[in-house]
Amino acid sequence: MSEPPRFDRGHTDDLMSFLTASPSPYHAVASAAERLEKAGFRQVAETDAWDGTHGGKYVLRGGAIVAWYVPEGAAPHTPFRIVGAHTDSPNLRVKPLPDTGAHGWRQVAVEIYGGPLLNSWLDRDLGLAGRLTLRDGSTRLVNVDRPLLRVPQLAIHLDRSVSAEGLKLDKQRHMLPIWGLGNDVRDGDLIAFLEESAGLPAGEVTGWDLMTHSVEPPAYLGRDKELLAGPRMDNLLSVHAGVAALTAVSGGGPASIPVLAAFDHEENGSQSDTGADGPLLGSVLERSVFARGGSFEDRARAFAGTVCLSSDTGHAVHPNYAERHDPTHHPRVNGGPILKVNVNNRYATDGSGRAVFAAACERANVPFQSFVSNNSMPCGTTIGPITAARHGIKTVDIGVALLSMHSARELCGADDPYLLANSLVAFLEG
Repeated sequence: MSEPPRFDRGHTDDLMSFLTASPSPYHAVASAAERLEKAGFRQVAETDAWDGTHGGKYVLRGGAIVAWYVPEGAAPHTPFRIVGAHTDSPNLRVKPLPDTGAHGWRQVAVEIYGGPLLNSWLDRDLGLAGRLTLRDGSTRLVNVDRPLLRVPQLAIHLDRSVSAEGLKLDKQRHMLPIWGLGNDVRDGDLIAFLEESAGLPAGEVTGWDLMTHSVEPPAYLGRDKELLAGPRMDNLLSVHAGVAALTAVSGGGPASIPVLAAFDHEENGSQSDTGADGPLLGSVLERSVFARGGSFEDRARAFAGTVCLSSDTGHAVHPNYAERHDPTHHPRVNGGPILKVNVNNRYATDGSGRAVFAAACERANVPFQSFVSNNSMPCGTTIGPITAARHGIKTVDIGVALLSMHSARELCGADDPYLLANSLVAFLEG
C-alpha cells in the first residue's frame, strides 16, 4: 500500500537554503552535520574506539560525511541500506600561489576543477569559499559570499570571429578572475584578505582549499514557478535529500541500518581518502559491525544483504538538442527521479536493482523514469560502479533530471527534489 509522502514543496524551499549555505564541500558537510545533530545524531571520531550502542552517528572527513542509524536490537550481521551522493561540483579553485595580475589588473590564479561549462563562469559575480588550515593543524571555514571576483569575457568588437566560429576559451589564459586594481602584485595578499575575513591573526593560515561560487541565490523560475535554478545541484540536491531521508527514518526497526555516504572528488575520479574509491565507507561499515560484537563472518553477511542507491543528477531531455538523447528515453523535469542504466557498467543498475527502486517508488507513491544514453554518444558515470566494485554490494544508480549540468547555475523541476527524498525514505525503510 502506498504511504503518504513525507516531503512536499517545503523540502524544495529548504534545499534552496542548503545550497546557499554550502558553497564548498566543506560547508556542505558542515551543513549536513548541523541538521543531523538537530535530529539527535552525534559525531564520532575515527581516532576513538567505537561502541556498539544504538542511535544516530556520523563521521566527518574533509569534504565527506558518512552517517548511519543503528536501531535498537540490530544484530552484528544486520545489512545496510545506503544512499550514496557526492559533495563536490565543477568550479575554479585557487592555486598555491594565488596572487597574480597584469596591465593594472589584480587577479587570482585558479585551476579548473572537474569539467565545468567554462562559459557559464564568465561575467558572473563570484564569491570565494572553502577551508583554511592554520599553523596548529586545525581548520576554519571561510565564505566571502559577495561579489569579489569576475572572469570578464572579451568584447565582441575585439573578436568578431566568435559569432561565426563560437567561443573558444583557453583554460590557462582566459579563466583568471579579476578582483581589483593595481600594478604591484604582492604575494600573500589574497590569503591576508581571507584571514581578515575569517577573523584570524595575520600569518596564521598555512594551507588552503578555496574555490569560486556564484553569489546569485537559488530561485524559482517560470510563469508558474515550476522550475528551480541554482548552483551546485549536481550533486548537493542528492546530499540534501539523503540527509532529510536519513533523519526521517531514524528511530525505525532493526530490519536494516540506514546510511548516508556523501563523498568528495567525484568530479575528478573519486580517487582520494574522501572519495568513493577510497576506504572511508568500507571502514565505517566494518567498524559498525565490529563495534556491535560482530566477526568477519558477520561483516560478510551484512555486506551480502546490503543495497546502495547511488543518487546523482542526470540529464533531462533538452528541447533545443533532443537529438542528443536516446529517442525512446526522454526524462522530463517534475516527472520523478530517474533510474540510470548502462549495460557497459558506466552505471551499476541491473534488473534486480531496478526492482528494488521500483518497489521503493511504489511504496512512496512516487513516479520514476528511465535514462539511457544515446548509443552514438559516450555515457557519463558516477560513484555507483565504484561503490559496487570496491565493496561488493548491490548498487543502483538514480538521480534527478536537470538541464545545464556542470554549469555554474543548473535547472531542475521544483517538484523533483521532494519526489527524490520521498523515494529515498521508502528505500531506507524497505
